[in-house]
Amino acid sequence: MGVMSMRICLSHLQLWQIPRPKIHLRKSRSSPGLYASPSITEYRSSCFCSQQAQAAARGVLQNKPMVKEIESVGAFQKLPMVMPSVDILSSALKKAKRVSATKGISNIAKRERNKAAKQLDALMKELAVPLRDYVANFPNRKCLHPYERSLTELTLGDGNYEKVLKNVDALRKKVVSAGKEHASLCAKGLQRLEEVFNREGKAVDDLLNIAKTLRAMPVVDLETPTLCLVGAPNVGKSSLVRVISTGKPEVCNYPFTTRGILMGHINLGYQNFQITDTPGLLQRCDEDRNNLEKLTLAVLTHLPTAILFVHDLSGECGTSPSDQFTIYKEIKERFSDHIWLDVVSKCDLLQTSPVAYVTEDEDSEHLEMASYRKMGPDGAIRVSVMNEEGLNELKDRVYQMLVGQMDRIKSRSNEDNAEVAT
Repeated sequence: MGVMSMRICLSHLQLWQIPRPKIHLRKSRSSPGLYASPSITEYRSSCFCSQQAQAAARGVLQNKPMVKEIESVGAFQKLPMVMPSVDILSSALKKAKRVSATKGISNIAKRERNKAAKQLDALMKELAVPLRDYVANFPNRKCLHPYERSLTELTLGDGNYEKVLKNVDALRKKVVSAGKEHASLCAKGLQRLEEVFNREGKAVDDLLNIAKTLRAMPVVDLETPTLCLVGAPNVGKSSLVRVISTGKPEVCNYPFTTRGILMGHINLGYQNFQITDTPGLLQRCDEDRNNLEKLTLAVLTHLPTAILFVHDLSGECGTSPSDQFTIYKEIKERFSDHIWLDVVSKCDLLQTSPVAYVTEDEDSEHLEMASYRKMGPDGAIRVSVMNEEGLNELKDRVYQMLVGQMDRIKSRSNEDNAEVAT
């Protein structure tokens, strides 16, 4: 096929894909009656679709790949609303029962068969269409932003998201198959279709629960500087979040209080910043970490964050200073490119001598460890939520960090725009 013929075919394809503008009937002030007016929004939509088709055509004709869109977050807030399976079935049955026979059939038996056949077809469509829409409108996990992809895996379980969508699509196929198979049985077909949906409808309820879980995930703006609090469990991260932001996480004196990623905001002047409270990290290799710890690492890996690492040397958190030091060194080395600030919390509880743990070997500790157990890392701010010691300094330093993070985000955005332009 020549280039000219391909252009003609693509031109017809573009015209076929352009949606027709909706016609709105409006009253005229100057003349009585109604006049038809196409929606401006629809015309804009049509033009936009036409421009997209033309761009795609140019890419095909010139043998140039389309530029891949940069992945962004926010897919969880765009999920379609899922009805419970019992509501879908109830609504479908009501609509199907309202369907009447085709007019003009005088024979009673034929009229009843026609009515039952039409009701069966209506029930099949009313059940299959929402299932089809769910499968089509829930995003492919591979197309999600890496951060949201990680949240899906760690929150729902690896592969569970795809499994539930596959079950919903399988239910749709069974509904269509049962409707066609029993089309000649009419009344029995209605009963059979209802039985299939009742038996397999749990897939829809599973999808509903997934949608609720994903919508509850915190919304993160990639263009807004984000401060991420990191540290061992129960070191005081949540208390600091409550002090310096609008976030109100649960604060209790036991490990793993934070059961997910909690988001707060910091408003300083005319600027808005984000702050995340993350689950605590334990001293162990990645293969042995639980999903809560993996959530923390996912935030640090996939989001442009500044890190506020919290240390507790008071002996109250349940993790020894030696273990905290090991965790700190690992995370510091892994995410060395992040803007960083160290904070020693609960300083009102610190004694003149460090807390000794039975598991710690005094003879083998080196100078850096000894210094850490007494004062924390070099340059760390000592704070206390109880007596408000160091909180003003902490807020000033946090503001400086977030301003620095904003400069980084703008710089990366400019670099990405320059790459797209070339």
